[in-house]
Amino acid sequence: MAFNKTEEQAYRVVHKEKEFEIRFYPSATLATVNAEVHSYKELSGFGFRKLAAYIFGGNESETKIAMTSPVHMDINDSLSTMSFVMPSDYELESLPDPDNSEVKLEQTPEEYVAAIRFKGYASDKTIKQYTEKLKQLLDAQGITCHGNFRYLGYNPPYQIINRRNEIIVRVDWSE
Repeated sequence: MAFNKTEEQAYRVVHKEKEFEIRFYPSATLATVNAEVHSYKELSGFGFRKLAAYIFGGNESETKIAMTSPVHMDINDSLSTMSFVMPSDYELESLPDPDNSEVKLEQTPEEYVAAIRFKGYASDKTIKQYTEKLKQLLDAQGITCHGNFRYLGYNPPYQIINRRNEIIVRVDWSE
């Protein structure tokens, strides 16, 4: 069964280590919801329903927008966010306004991130485990990171094998 027909957010690998890599992400357009929740389990259901409603036609023009990957989640102790990357053929100005005022459209700045990959189904436990691992790897290399560690999920829930998950964090990097 092929799952690779979904457009993936563009990035370029600029440095590769054994267990992580540094990537450059150009600016992207996201649909984002905020939630006062503090776990993957709480955020995934809440956020997905609101964002899926937007791309399945819950917008001013009832436009259906293709699903892309990955889904971005910033899970933290204050305000957590979940974001869908909009297909690359849309500009911020060309997206229809969401019916739900909780869905915000935004343009991200370009950034360098460190990324570590893991397989299987994500959980709060695996997200924490790989966040700690990436933190230690970056410290060992003397790479400075900024902001929250974020989770990226690439697969639909019904995909059982070859699942791809990542933890990313913004880093100081120059090419």
